[in-house]
Amino acid sequence: MFSSLRSRIWLSYALLIVTALSIVAVILFVSLLRNPILYRQTTERLKAVQTVLVERESLRPAKNLTVVAPELARAFNVRVLLYSQDKQLIWDTSSGNEVPLPFPAKKVLARSVPLARDENGVAWLYVTENLPDNTHLIIASVRPRFSIVNLFTDDFLPTIFQSGLIALLLSLVVAFLFARWIADPLQKIVIAARAMPAAEIKPIESQGPHEVQELTRAFNSMIARTQASQRSQRDFITNVSHELKTPLTSVQGFAQALLDGTADSEKARQQAAQVIYDESARMHRMVLDLLDLAKLDAGTADITMSPVDVPGLLNSICEKFTPQSLTAGVQIKMEIATNMPWLSADGDRLAQVITNLVDNALKFTPRGGVVTIHTEVLDNGIISKQMDSGKQMLISVSDTGVGIPPESQTHIFERFYQVDPSRRGGWKHGAGLGLAIALEIVQMHGGRIGVRSRLGEGTTFDVFLPLRSVQTAITHLNKDTSKKIIT
Repeated sequence: MFSSLRSRIWLSYALLIVTALSIVAVILFVSLLRNPILYRQTTERLKAVQTVLVERESLRPAKNLTVVAPELARAFNVRVLLYSQDKQLIWDTSSGNEVPLPFPAKKVLARSVPLARDENGVAWLYVTENLPDNTHLIIASVRPRFSIVNLFTDDFLPTIFQSGLIALLLSLVVAFLFARWIADPLQKIVIAARAMPAAEIKPIESQGPHEVQELTRAFNSMIARTQASQRSQRDFITNVSHELKTPLTSVQGFAQALLDGTADSEKARQQAAQVIYDESARMHRMVLDLLDLAKLDAGTADITMSPVDVPGLLNSICEKFTPQSLTAGVQIKMEIATNMPWLSADGDRLAQVITNLVDNALKFTPRGGVVTIHTEVLDNGIISKQMDSGKQMLISVSDTGVGIPPESQTHIFERFYQVDPSRRGGWKHGAGLGLAIALEIVQMHGGRIGVRSRLGEGTTFDVFLPLRSVQTAITHLNKDTSKKIIT
């Protein structure tokens, strides 16, 4: 019955309110029990007699009390006593018919109703007044008897039903509103979560307490990331399908030519075999990229940390691209600072990053352009736990190509993203995975990668890697349990 959060919150508030009202009721009942309405009525009667005796001018001399007091005592059914300064009884209107009433002793714990007992233990309610001649005037009456049942029905129940019931109803309404204020935003989150992975889910308005608003904002952020991931996956499937369709069509067509004898000459068969080989190699590279990214995501990518000669690594990459640069008519320029330190990194993975950047630069640099590989040591003055010092190594790859639009630069490292999907290859290798892989590799080394570009002027990719000892690098990567490290 009370399985929902809203009903449980309401029930909690209701129990709290009922408990509070019950405590108030008990306190009220005890208070009435100690000072019931009969006591209050008797006290008011005593005070009325006291006022008459004190304020009348004719009663100022103490001797006149003996004349007026008995009349008032009979009229109001009270007992009037006069005590001397030393609290000795002077006279009593009871005329000896009542048991002597000693002067009331001062109690340590004062009661709400003044109470004294005579020599037989009978309780008397009383009020006292100090007269000008230092005598003490006491007006007393036997404490009236009452029934607890009558007290409960006459004094207690009307008060509780009139005020407590109204307070309870109002409190329950307020508790219900509070429960809705807390639970309704959560219910919206539940409804939106059940509707996932629909692409049309709109962000939920932040409502309710601060913690619920934080949860709502986190949920909206998750929805945005999920929808972006879904869009990226759909784009990825479309791009991969497009990338695979062309080479598969070529492979199938030239294989068919070999089978049906259309390629009837040695030259034609050689051309068909070469096309089949090239296109299958292209598909192989794409599959390797996908597997590589899957390993990086799963944390099973192998990392071998060792000292790397960065100038030597860059020179070897430059030599590898020499034939491609000559064919494209693009110059590859090296700018390596002197006395470059050795870098603790995975040489193969680092070469994979730089190779991808140089390959992209050559693809989109027009004939006569220049691709520059620059490296230097930077000192940012910050010492972190990931570095032995504040020094970093910068490796940048610049080109004089077409540039990247500003709106695309914030997405350039997203997986499956291409600046122009209609252009074969895009800014990323194959189906748009090259820069995503490069980003993962750089981050595994504790570094970062960024892009600077202007349309028509060119693009620069900057790779920042921390300079640290081999042991420090191994220790840092070992802390990341999602990576597999081979040393």
